[in-house]
Amino acid sequence: ALETERELGELKSRFVSMASHEFRTPLSTVLSSASLVGSYADRLDFENIKKHSQRIKTAVNNLNTILTEFLSLGKLEEGKTEPNLLDTDLPALVKEVHSEMKALFRNGQSLSYEHQGAKTAYLDPALFKHVLLNLISNAIKYSPENSLIRINSSVQDTEITLEVIDEGMGIPEADQKHLFSRFFRAANSSNIQGTGLGLYIVKRYIELMNGQIGFHSVEGVGTTFWVKIYTDPVLKIKV
Repeated sequence: ALETERELGELKSRFVSMASHEFRTPLSTVLSSASLVGSYADRLDFENIKKHSQRIKTAVNNLNTILTEFLSLGKLEEGKTEPNLLDTDLPALVKEVHSEMKALFRNGQSLSYEHQGAKTAYLDPALFKHVLLNLISNAIKYSPENSLIRINSSVQDTEITLEVIDEGMGIPEADQKHLFSRFFRAANSSNIQGTGLGLYIVKRYIELMNGQIGFHSVEGVGTTFWVKIYTDPVLKIKV
């Protein structure tokens, strides 16, 4: 109990430190863009109004991500997250997430999607949607303009698989073993906003659905994240 309390205290301390830094940038963006929108409105400069409205939306989305990840982490650590497995239209879910994230794509970025096998997958749609949101948003953030993000999925008798492939900066080899740790961020991502909680939460969600996650990455070339969810509980033990 003492060890658990110590870990919880450390977790809260690290979150406060992270939040104080991560909240400052989007809040400053919202404040400055809101002021500029007011001045551009007086001049009927609709192009700049749209530009700064988008900046505000992006900043608010970043804030929402931080809060969502911390709340998700709290529920996981307290054992309050239980999977609700349902028959789910997997291609429809991927397309829904893609539609929601279009505004986040950088100039020239595009997404291709291929699915094989049955459309219906037995999984928790809310947890799996969080997985998709995180993996795709990472692919967007860490990839350059005019790059392609590929998503492959399949539903077979014994497993559900997902791949998210980007052409981004890749993960330094020295950092790869720590990638799913709480609050960890790779050395080459210091200038890109993030909490270091996303992949830790994704891994826990996938494990709750009887699955595994892994990746292959080459710095300067790109990264592939793969997910396997086993419909037969025995299979995970054998893998």
